[in-house]
Amino acid sequence: MRLLIRIFSLLPLSVLHAISDVILYPLVYYVAGYRKKVVRRNLGRSFPDKSQRELREMEQKFYHRFSDTLVEIVYGYRASAEEMRERVVFENVHLIDDLALRTRGVIVWMGHVGNWEWIAELNRHFADPAMVQYNVYRQLKNPQSDKMIIELRGKRGGECVEKNQLLRKLVALRRSPHPYVLGMLSDQKPSKRSSYVWTQFLQQETAFLDGSEVLAKKFGLSAVYAHITSPKRGYYHVRFELITDNAQAMPPEWMTKRYAQLLEQNISAQPELWLWTHNRWKWGRTDLEG
Repeated sequence: MRLLIRIFSLLPLSVLHAISDVILYPLVYYVAGYRKKVVRRNLGRSFPDKSQRELREMEQKFYHRFSDTLVEIVYGYRASAEEMRERVVFENVHLIDDLALRTRGVIVWMGHVGNWEWIAELNRHFADPAMVQYNVYRQLKNPQSDKMIIELRGKRGGECVEKNQLLRKLVALRRSPHPYVLGMLSDQKPSKRSSYVWTQFLQQETAFLDGSEVLAKKFGLSAVYAHITSPKRGYYHVRFELITDNAQAMPPEWMTKRYAQLLEQNISAQPELWLWTHNRWKWGRTDLEG
């Protein structure tokens, strides 16, 4: 698999997008029907006012974008820093730079929107070259797949930290003089052993992991949201919005609920960019708390 990724990453992105159109999208959507029932159910519940025709159009747009994301991740394996500066434009990076001066640690909260793998390019845009970016991730069950993902993300810069090691890493960072950023994808479905917060999200009562809020309060971190859009194919725009620069003063659950609001606004702007294949609402309140 790693050899195939290296070979395909040598192709121009226009060719990979053509492969996405002609081969990958039909294979994923029409032949395999990859998680189509989940996607259809998620879209229907999230946009109850849409007609069946509109929902099918949204569904097909999502699968096109999903196929594009897969080939773009491969392409990113060898893309130069100069090219990525054109393909991923960051707005308000100075907000992170300013917050890091005051609180030293900043959580960048985001969702599985657009090409979330390319957002790791952020580490090349900090004003302070000593600032370190830690990309928090969940270890995959397959060791080879896990190694491949770490290698791909490593190409974008920063350091990968497995979520179960994050607390230890933050304790160690208390002794470091350097500012740091944590990239947190927090829109996954909580497990029954997780700590979570209930809120309304996309027309449904939804449980959100609250680990980012807990860590922000414990370690005095600032928090921003990364609003991701795609102005055209293969290009992304990331705008940073302040959540809080004083986490410890915020009421319980406020930060997590604010994140959910910002994520919903982000998804509503371009619904096809979110990862609808995730069985986000598999468990309701009775399943998690019963």
